[in-house]
Amino acid sequence: MPASIPSKIHYHKKARELELSYADGESHRLPVEYLRVYSPSAEVRGHHPSQAVLQVGKKDVGLKNIEPVGRYAVKLAFDDGHDSGIYSWEYLHELIEHREAYWADYLQRLEKAGASREPLGIEIKQL
Repeated sequence: MPASIPSKIHYHKKARELELSYADGESHRLPVEYLRVYSPSAEVRGHHPSQAVLQVGKKDVGLKNIEPVGRYAVKLAFDDGHDSGIYSWEYLHELIEHREAYWADYLQRLEKAGASREPLGIEIKQL
């Protein structure tokens, strides 16, 4: 059975969360940082699991744009310049279903790499 299509997608800018609401009344909020570090793009995942690139310093990342891709996905543009991930409804459902396990795995990989969620240096935003 294919994943449900959200009836509404809303970006909560201050909370940095993407809310997916469904016709059956179900609603889920996903942190933008989580969506960014689990981007389905080849830039993040590589073309093989051994080519995946650990995303660091993404704690304060936000969204610049949400663009529909046909009837099967959305393309998210992040304010750190990353905009090549296409999030299918199935992949978003997977991220919702496995959020706790995926997040714990990410934090463990960060710790093992001696890396941080905190951004490095001074962030300069375009006006």
